[in-house]
Amino acid sequence: MFENKSNTKQTSIKENLYGLDFLRAMAIILVLLFHNLVLFPHPEWINHVGEFGWIGVDLFFALSGFLIASQLFKKIVARHNLSIREFFIKRFFRIVPAYVVVLALYFCFPILRENPSLAPLWKYLTFTQNLGLDRNTQSAFSHAWSLCVEEQFYLFFPLSLIALRYFKSVSRGYILLISLFAFGFLARFYAWNELVSPFLNTEMLSTQWYKWMYYPTYARLDGLLFGILVAGLFHFKPNLKDRIQNYGNLTLSIGLIVLSIAYLICQEEKSFNFALFGFPLVDLGCGFLVLAAISPSSILYHFNSRFFSTVATLSYSIYLIHKITIHVTQEQIYNFGISKDSNTMLLLSTSTTILAAIFLNKCIEKPFMQLREILLNK
Repeated sequence: MFENKSNTKQTSIKENLYGLDFLRAMAIILVLLFHNLVLFPHPEWINHVGEFGWIGVDLFFALSGFLIASQLFKKIVARHNLSIREFFIKRFFRIVPAYVVVLALYFCFPILRENPSLAPLWKYLTFTQNLGLDRNTQSAFSHAWSLCVEEQFYLFFPLSLIALRYFKSVSRGYILLISLFAFGFLARFYAWNELVSPFLNTEMLSTQWYKWMYYPTYARLDGLLFGILVAGLFHFKPNLKDRIQNYGNLTLSIGLIVLSIAYLICQEEKSFNFALFGFPLVDLGCGFLVLAAISPSSILYHFNSRFFSTVATLSYSIYLIHKITIHVTQEQIYNFGISKDSNTMLLLSTSTTILAAIFLNKCIEKPFMQLREILLNK
């Protein structure tokens, strides 16, 4: 979800994937805008640009599906064994240390929480917090739901590939992708009809929508699946990939058009069309953006920006720590007479978020990544 290009070495892909850095940076910026909109006092202009910011998580899913699948597909193409040990060591040291530090802050220092209530600790530690998540009673650190989806994906995907290799069915892996896509569609259809629609026009609608349509893994698989699809195209269909990559800017345009259509469908919040068609359209659009980002003919591919590369590098730490830092900054700076919904407050809370993310990245992420390399090289 937040993999840096420096940690993803693939000889078949250009070393500096500037387009993926740009997409990752845009994803975290969208998330920050959305969470400022729905959780904190904010300047009025965010009302007009932040409402679709939730798609930042879907963009992360598409990026993660592509990057993780590419690492594993590369080994399959080279006829190397898939090492479960290596895979899980990489994922553990990339995700867990910084996550545990922030989790400890939430549980040990309640004053830091953006909301008072947390899910049980065991749900965070087992990455099952997104299942049955009630925003009314478990609202603090609720954004960890997306990490739960990621970790469940990290468990299921490599094991599925090993099974496909064992049965010599890798070439038919697309059937599994189609089946999972259909499963997600049917699961959302069932959840809408049985668990959400009965609460239309009631105060419980929002709670039921997020619990059964927004947070569950079955509802948000599509982004990962489209990312895997792009990776499969890249590694297993090189001739088709080469032809598509000649039209990088067209691919980018298609992605933006699909996202525009999704935006129109998702204007009707917590609706049947949103549930059934909004999510997969958003994820399809994100998949096209990822494909454009790895196409040399696309402007994204050559968009080299130190700013966006830095934001991309910090994106995981920003995602983990941003609610705490925004909350604490607003509560403390407000005492100096600066309005919580002012642009000045937004600038200050964004700055403290970046500073906290730099600290988390330098003091936790990087040392554990170095330890990871030592373990892998033994």
